Amino acid sequence: MTVAIDSNILPSQDTPSEGDDRRRQMPKRRAWRPATELAVDLGTANTLVLVKGEGVVLNEPSVAAVDQATGNIMGIGLDAKRMLGRTPEGILAVRPMKDGVIANFEVAEKMLRHFLRLVIDRTIFKVKPTVIVCVPSGITEVERRAVRDSARSAGVKRLLMVAEPMAAAIGVGLPVDTPVGSMVIDIGGGTTNIAVIALGGIVCDASIRTGGDELDQAIVQFMRKNYSLLIGEPTAERIKIRLGSAVPLDCEEEMDVKGRDLVSGLPKTVRVDSSGVRDAIQEPVSRIVNAVRRALEMTPPELASDILERGIVLTGGGSLIRGLDMLLMEETGLPVRVDEDPLTSVVRGTGRILDDFPKFGSVLTT
Repeated sequence: MTVAIDSNILPSQDTPSEGDDRRRQMPKRRAWRPATELAVDLGTANTLVLVKGEGVVLNEPSVAAVDQATGNIMGIGLDAKRMLGRTPEGILAVRPMKDGVIANFEVAEKMLRHFLRLVIDRTIFKVKPTVIVCVPSGITEVERRAVRDSARSAGVKRLLMVAEPMAAAIGVGLPVDTPVGSMVIDIGGGTTNIAVIALGGIVCDASIRTGGDELDQAIVQFMRKNYSLLIGEPTAERIKIRLGSAVPLDCEEEMDVKGRDLVSGLPKTVRVDSSGVRDAIQEPVSRIVNAVRRALEMTPPELASDILERGIVLTGGGSLIRGLDMLLMEETGLPVRVDEDPLTSVVRGTGRILDDFPKFGSVLTT
């Protein structure tokens, strides 16, 4: 069984902030207009595609459902995400991206090809596009080669890469091409990238394999240890969105969580409060704070004075954890703000690079 593709209809956007699978309609592309320049944010949790001149046209979960017997793809994106933890024997819902890089080359190539075909009309797919892909700042050469090979197998003519924190800084409007220092923290699903940027380059950075997935796993272990309740990753994500916080809330919240009792083996419902969830995610949040401290310790004094004046910008889905900006302000003594649309800041920045190659071309690598 293969994935059916309708080139005239684009998938709509999943809304992570609401913790469900409802979609927000994305703008429809005009099939007659060739898409030859694309920006792709191939993230651990979500893949976003931007077409030059049209904006973000695709936002889908980075998930694929695979038939283990035949290797065929049963579903990709939101359809596959709905299968997480619900598939019968023989069908496996997998996430080919792990810690911001490709962990399953074959599935990642098929997923990327599927997303590109959704954006580019099949009749003109023979016109291979130029694509800019966002990668973590701490990516190794082997991981870089996996991204390059996967994109070429998917039909990309020319592939360029840009570091995620650089793209995020451009996306939020920081003056990256000036001598003024800017600091950006991009908290994604698999990685947290911290960078101090000036004169179109990254002066110092810190990249750790801690992100939203680590927070989900911490919540799964918390429920297992304290309530003897086994829950899946989708349920842990809903708990994180609903109750997750980095600092005490003025009014602590509660919610019912359903799962399987590890003692009796029967379905069970428990009541969980936000203070317990905050304790559960304290360790991965502390790793992010420590990484920010390390980046600041490596920052040249002149740039440090700029950051003291201009502050730090938070982007990425992990920045939506309530109170994280306040915690960073307390720990660093610097002003911290969250971008208005942190989920798309990286791909928006890559779109600005496409629009102004002469200005931002120096931040790209081949």
